[in-house]
Amino acid sequence: MSTVVAEKPTGSMQGARLPKWFTVALAAGSAALGIGISFAAGLDSSIQWALIAAILFIVGTYVIATVVEGKRQAKDRIATSLVWVAFMLAVVPLVSLVWTTVVRGVKVLDVYFLTHSMGVVADSETGGGIYHAIIGSLEQVGLATLMGAPIGILTAVYLVEYGHGKLAKAVTFFVDVMTGIPSIVAGLFILSIMLQFQMQPFGFAGSLALAILMMPVVVRSTEEMLKLVPNELREASLALGIPKWRTILKVVLPTAIGGITTGVMLAVARIAGETAPVLLLVFGNPFINNNPFEGAQASLPLYIYQQYAGGTDASYDRAWAAALTLIAFVMILNLGARAIARWKAPKTGR
Repeated sequence: MSTVVAEKPTGSMQGARLPKWFTVALAAGSAALGIGISFAAGLDSSIQWALIAAILFIVGTYVIATVVEGKRQAKDRIATSLVWVAFMLAVVPLVSLVWTTVVRGVKVLDVYFLTHSMGVVADSETGGGIYHAIIGSLEQVGLATLMGAPIGILTAVYLVEYGHGKLAKAVTFFVDVMTGIPSIVAGLFILSIMLQFQMQPFGFAGSLALAILMMPVVVRSTEEMLKLVPNELREASLALGIPKWRTILKVVLPTAIGGITTGVMLAVARIAGETAPVLLLVFGNPFINNNPFEGAQASLPLYIYQQYAGGTDASYDRAWAAALTLIAFVMILNLGARAIARWKAPKTGR
């Protein structure tokens, strides 16, 4: 008869536990020590002292936890520490990006900037605004969404609910290929068609390229959301004699509407910042053009590119202000999508 021997803690303080404030205190001490080592070694980069502090934090956690709590608990704390370090490595650049954009973008961001176009203002001069670029982006992204979102959602419905043969495998393959297609390729594809018909740049051409970039993102995200819908819901609806198309429309899609909406907004955010296809097909226009089907138009990403290429302090300020506006535009879309998803989500009774 075998006996199980309980593992004894290897630390010198058996049964002891580190206090709750240990992690915060060790993180602060590691940061201070990392800065001190960086200054002593003459390191100027904040990234270098941050990496030193992270290493000190992980090593310190393992050593102290091993002595006090034992190796098993020390390994658990090391895993938790690695998760937090990875989280900080992801969050710090994001916060730094947003902070830099806000600090540099608020210099010229005001009502005048949002309600005026560049018009006759040169890139080297102060003044001007982004009203024409906002109109262009709203129209181009809106038209692309009207084309790309329904096609992407219906394609995902086909793949999940109907597609089981060679055609479904071929569609899945091409969706995977299109997911990684460079944006300039989509722009060149539409440009080749325009050259065949000797067409001039106009806003709708940019919308066509953006729709091509948007569709695979919508297909993939919607497909994953539809797969999460329990099959029991489909079977219960079909058992009541409801046709399959009506089951999809009334049961499956409402159940996954939150994830589908989030996926569509992710695709909108992806195309809202595209510059290459807009540069090829829309060409840019310093004046206001409300008609996306005739004449060159502006857009926020193209405006940012052109202003930053201006090379003057005034153009740099306008570029950062336009970048801040673009971030706010995407944020508002995401908040609106979440509100719509919660409103349209099926209500469950208690």
